[in-house]
Amino acid sequence: MLFSTLCGFLVVGKTLAQSNTVDAYVASQSPLAKAGLLANIGPSGSKSMGAKSGIVVASPSNVNPDYLYTWTRDSALVFQTIIDQFSLSIDTNTRGEIDNYVAAQAIIQQVSNPSGTITTGGLGEPKFNIDETAFTGAWGQSPSTRCALRVSDGPALRSIALITWANFLLTEGNTSYVTNTLWPLIQNDLNYVAQNWNQSTFDLWEEVDSSSFFTTAIQHRSLRQGVQLANTIGQTSVVSSWTAQAGNLLCFLQSYWNTAGYITANTGGGRSGKDANTVLASIHTFDAAAGCDALTFQPCSDVALSNLLTYVNAFRSVYSINSGLANNAAAATGRYPEDSYMGGNPWYLTTLAVSEQLYDSLIVWNQQKSLNVTSLSLPFFQLFDASVTVGTYTSTSSTFTTLTTGVKTFADGFVATVAKYTPSSGSLSEQYSKSDGSPLSATDLTWSYAATLTSFDARAGLVPTSWGAKGLTSSCGISTGGGGGSSSGTVSVTFNVDATTVFGENIYICGSVDALQNWDPDTALILSAATYPIWSITVNLPASTQVQYKYIRKFGSSLTWESDPNDVINTPSGGSFIENDTWR
Repeated sequence: MLFSTLCGFLVVGKTLAQSNTVDAYVASQSPLAKAGLLANIGPSGSKSMGAKSGIVVASPSNVNPDYLYTWTRDSALVFQTIIDQFSLSIDTNTRGEIDNYVAAQAIIQQVSNPSGTITTGGLGEPKFNIDETAFTGAWGQSPSTRCALRVSDGPALRSIALITWANFLLTEGNTSYVTNTLWPLIQNDLNYVAQNWNQSTFDLWEEVDSSSFFTTAIQHRSLRQGVQLANTIGQTSVVSSWTAQAGNLLCFLQSYWNTAGYITANTGGGRSGKDANTVLASIHTFDAAAGCDALTFQPCSDVALSNLLTYVNAFRSVYSINSGLANNAAAATGRYPEDSYMGGNPWYLTTLAVSEQLYDSLIVWNQQKSLNVTSLSLPFFQLFDASVTVGTYTSTSSTFTTLTTGVKTFADGFVATVAKYTPSSGSLSEQYSKSDGSPLSATDLTWSYAATLTSFDARAGLVPTSWGAKGLTSSCGISTGGGGGSSSGTVSVTFNVDATTVFGENIYICGSVDALQNWDPDTALILSAATYPIWSITVNLPASTQVQYKYIRKFGSSLTWESDPNDVINTPSGGSFIENDTWR
């Protein structure tokens, strides 16, 4: 008994020491991170290297690697941080920077580039020169293939940042600026998302050309928010189209789930699929009002927690600095375990993303005064209480206290890892060495500073405004085996059809059951062209049932049914099923 009590005191003492360390790091690093972020914004930032007004420099590093450019994605994430802090009254001294960003993006949207013009795909161009001109150089590949590199997360992320700002301005009564200045930019981006989400795109690391969980999740959020804003300011002509495509995106989002217990980050790429992409998606689509919703992969959902555990564990044996850590201790994490870029090291922003997902989860559990342990999330919660079982635990229970305390300690551990490998100057590069933790790659990465601030804000319990994830439904649930999404009596069926199309034409499916829209072509489900010419979709259908269906081609207002007779499948009594077809 004495030994047990002594061990308990040691654990509590270690936890308290870590908490104190993280408290001190947050206090010292917060102003340094904010200063580092603002230093990389033109025209006045001390490290913005001559960037135009409102332009975010990814990093002042201009050699090995050269990041002296502005990425639409990075810029939007940075300004989402600034706008959130402004609207939550954390820092209201950045209004000028926000106005400059809006003006800069109005210019960037109109810049013709190798991906096209504003009407022919140019909004998918990932980066520009810091003088607001097009980047036309090679991109890790031959210049002859340069035109193929489109990254579709940028327009969605930019629209989210601008919508967040618009919603705040509406509370101030500034309707004219929202309608006349912000809305045209938002509409440009969301029309692009609605028209192009189903096309192949490079992932956020700009390496894999397929479909990406992060991109799909962000695009879904952007359209939902866009619909809300459109209704608020009376721009209702876009509502029907954007709502339909948001539904299709939510349906497609479910297809990334791997029944091994994690989210497969990309539909292509030939890797394990265990990727920070998925954790970043969860925190950047966080909506506390949705609780622990599995359909939108909210941070505290069983699917997101199972995925987090799988992702973190993938790095325990990859980096030397993780050697000897207990399985319930925080660890350094990177992009994906197979990574070889710059030697394949942990990143500050990915390690902080883990902490942020956990802090977001704590926000929701504390708000709803309970947490739910499913068979899917059980291994995650057993990190903190080996005896915990499946069930719901209210905030008055000792189990709730044990689990939330453990999760808080776990989350702080990831911040403590970053603190351990942060230089005394507070400067954050892109990566830190997997061998000794020393800073590597691009110096003063703006995204690293933004990730620091958002993690710290989540730790403080700050809740971003809701984007409308609460109460969403979809006929395309996921089968998790742990209460994560699908209803009982259904099986997961993947439809693949080989169909050659022209640009702008899409393939849909409808059929004889509710999940296939009861033969209604207007609400038919769109398939993904990520592995073109194979179009795919995964839908939960009634088990042990004969289902008839057909594919449809849609191009503008034109609609063409597949030829007779109807296709027919007999679904199994359980598990999953794959149907491979050819258009006829």
